Formats: sequence, C-alpha cells, structure tokens
Amino acid sequence: MKKGTFKKAAWRSAVVIIILAASICIGFLVEGGLTLLDEKNYPQEYAEYVSEYSALYGVPEYIVYAAIKTESGFDSSLLSSSGTIGLMQIMPETFEMLTDLTGEAHETGMLYDPETNIKYGTYYLSYLYGIYERWGTVYAAYIVGVDIVNSWLENAEYSTDGVNLTYIPYDETRELVSDLENAAEMYEKLYY
Repeated sequence: MKKGTFKKAAWRSAVVIIILAASICIGFLVEGGLTLLDEKNYPQEYAEYVSEYSALYGVPEYIVYAAIKTESGFDSSLLSSSGTIGLMQIMPETFEMLTDLTGEAHETGMLYDPETNIKYGTYYLSYLYGIYERWGTVYAAYIVGVDIVNSWLENAEYSTDGVNLTYIPYDETRELVSDLENAAEMYEKLYY
C-alpha cells in the first residue's frame, strides 16, 4: 500500500470514528433532553405526602401522581364545575364517606389542603382497589362513582365477565381513564 493511500484510509477511518462518536453524543443529549422534558411534564410535587400515603394505603406512588396530574394538574385550589375539590378532585360527599370510615372529623374546606387531599384521595384509590382489584375499573369508579361502575359491570354491553370493563359508555370518563392509564405508565417509566 502506498504511503498516500494509507494516509487517506487512516483519515477516512478517523472521520468515520468522529462522526460515530458525535452521533452517539448527540443521541445521549437528545435522550437526556427528552427525559428532562418528560420529567417537567410529569412532576413529582408533594412527594412527601405521596410517599407517606402511598405506603400507608398500599397504592403505588406512580398511580397517585397520575391521578393528581390528570385530575388537577397539581393545582390544589382547583374547584371543578361538578364540585370536585383539590389535587385529586374529591367530591365533598366522598370525603364525608371516607372520613366516616376513618373516624376522623372533616370540613369540606380541608380538601384544599394538599396533605389532606392526597391522604383521602389515596385512601379512596385503595378503597376502590379493594372492591375491583383492577386499576382501569378503579379509575372509572374514581371518576364516576361506584354505583355507575357497578351498573356497567352488570351490563353485557360494557363487561363480558362482570369484573372487567370492556367499554366505558361516557366519552369523558373513557378519555379520563385513558389519560390516567397513560400518565401512570409515564410515571412508572420515568421514576419507578
């Protein structure tokens, strides 16, 4: 091999190596940037409360975070047009039922407190999981209530086995359940 041909081959090899190394670095930078963007879009605010009450009530943290993100976008002062309140969007009647079960005093205004809202929202998810044992069904019951979900489970159009929902007839509920499932998947992927 001639000396000039060898230099050209070595130069080409060096260029190829530099391009590969640059591509790998760019790939890592893009992946890191996307992960940071995902983490910004899926924050872990109120981590101390989520951790405490997830452990206490046996609900995976990523599910609690998904409920908070989907229900309120982490806005503790949110009051919906339907009357749900706070981070996990709890109905005052549901809060009253839950405080009766725990034997604790309640005032509806307490639902604006992040710790109280996360405590009872997580407790409610746990309570519903004890009934349904399937997160998709739990999400639906969390959104529309036990009575409606039970009627769907008894209807062959919506459940073929009386245990799993195969179809949710309310568009908004169907979309919220899908949003909750997607958010839970993202939280689990990013942090757990």
